[in-house]
Amino acid sequence: QVQLVESGGELVQAGGSLRLSCAASGGTFESKAMGWFRQAPRKERVFVAAISGSGINTHYADSVKGRFTISRDNAKNTVYLQMNSLKTEDTAVYYCAAARFSFITISPSTFASWGQGTQVTVSS
Repeated sequence: QVQLVESGGELVQAGGSLRLSCAASGGTFESKAMGWFRQAPRKERVFVAAISGSGINTHYADSVKGRFTISRDNAKNTVYLQMNSLKTEDTAVYYCAAARFSFITISPSTFASWGQGTQVTVSS
């Protein structure tokens, strides 16, 4: 089982940028696709971005495409989410997740391990 710890969430003004990090331990990091999900108050958890185990393939939700970038450093067992041009509707708890396999996936049921989440608040 992979353990995941997110960091980097904070209060930021609309139009600003943040970089979230997710450090993984246990398991073979490069064998697992990684994803970011978010959950706003009183809403369901939704997919944000995913990256394959090799880092070659990525996929984004339409709502963040062109503004967010997912990347990974397999030597550091870390996945990142660079968030630019932040909007108030990006406010949510952001969760990192490790998939059961290396190829890219976006379905929450295919992710076996989840972090505790990090709060991102975007003010107007």
